[in-house]
Amino acid sequence: MARNPVELAGAQPGPPFEITFDGRAVTALPGQSVAAALWSAGILAWRTTRVGGRPRGAFCGIGQCYDCLAIVNGTPNRRACLVPAAPGDTITTQEGHGHADLGV
Repeated sequence: MARNPVELAGAQPGPPFEITFDGRAVTALPGQSVAAALWSAGILAWRTTRVGGRPRGAFCGIGQCYDCLAIVNGTPNRRACLVPAAPGDTITTQEGHGHADLGV
């Protein structure tokens, strides 16, 4: 049975809009978090670890684990599971702790 969450919930969201992830256009719906919009587009990782550069994405989905950190509109260390997606948002993969330019 191939049904999506919008159908299951009987939701009628407003019109979709675009955000970008590493230069790629991604469709988002009103009310979605950045993480949910990325998941919907099949993107599961948007951060790499400081040691080893291993990919990370959302883990807990409620803002407690910090695995979903991303650069949102130029600001590093934003928890993608808590940031509402907005038209025109630019999401960039975060490498490590997000403060490479500060020498931390």
